[in-house]
Amino acid sequence: MYDYDLLVVGSANADLVIGVERRPAAGETVLGSDLAVHPGGKGANQAVAAARLGARTALLARIGDDAYGRLLLDSQRAAGVDTVGVLVGGAPTGVALITVDPSGDNSIVVSPGANGRLAPEDVRAAAGLFHASRVVSAQLEIPLETVVEVVRSLAPGSRFVLNPSPPRPLPAEVLAACDPLIVNEHEAKVILGGAEAGGAAGGAAVGDRPEDWARVLLAKGPKSVVVTLGSQGALVASAEGVERVAAVKVEAVDTTGAGDSFTAALAWKLGAGSSLPEAAAYAARVGAVAVTRRGAQESFPTAAEVEAQ
Repeated sequence: MYDYDLLVVGSANADLVIGVERRPAAGETVLGSDLAVHPGGKGANQAVAAARLGARTALLARIGDDAYGRLLLDSQRAAGVDTVGVLVGGAPTGVALITVDPSGDNSIVVSPGANGRLAPEDVRAAAGLFHASRVVSAQLEIPLETVVEVVRSLAPGSRFVLNPSPPRPLPAEVLAACDPLIVNEHEAKVILGGAEAGGAAGGAAVGDRPEDWARVLLAKGPKSVVVTLGSQGALVASAEGVERVAAVKVEAVDTTGAGDSFTAALAWKLGAGSSLPEAAAYAARVGAVAVTRRGAQESFPTAAEVEAQ
């Protein structure tokens, strides 16, 4: 019997958000809205999103001993996340500087801070959390060597979900553990490397269709792949084949954190026994609710809100 449906290993940031009419060009200054400070970071976001849906969730992360760190701890606890794995100290809490334009699209610059100090030895010290968790989810706002240690620390029978964001080439050991690897179009192209989608100069053409990217990604070692396509929905790929998942049509207000809510919902549903297409369809509904609200963690719905959609 697992104590946790989901263990999230990843980043915890304070999101500093400013609305802008348009993003500045190089050397240009633009005026924006009042600064809003929200709890964020891909790891912390996923943990809150899963807990809001009803998953028994734990977070392994590192924050600073500062006001932003306290904000993040308060947010996790309010959502029902077990923070026994949240380490404090070593550097200031990570910060994400976010601009949001009128269409709801965002641009983000991250100062990792304490996230960069979440080390492999911290993962090894948390062995009890790994053995108590049905599914483990990670991202790449923490050191890659720490993610490698996460893979090596997985308990027999547990499932590993990875959203490689911000994207970078991944070791074969990490790719082989992914079930699924969850990528958007940009992340897919980075992971594909020389064989880029659309056939970049100097690389072998993979094709323009997301189905083609998914098949090539799958051949790199993951047990399954999910490609998120924004307003076009998503597709899932595994040994059983490739299947499209329809989008849920909504009026987007702010896409910040939407991908994190999608990943958290999918990971939770997979651990509960849903098939990959079923889990992705539910995750799409969760992400659709999130983009209709401003902010990251405060935009994440409860299971009842998703059902009422």
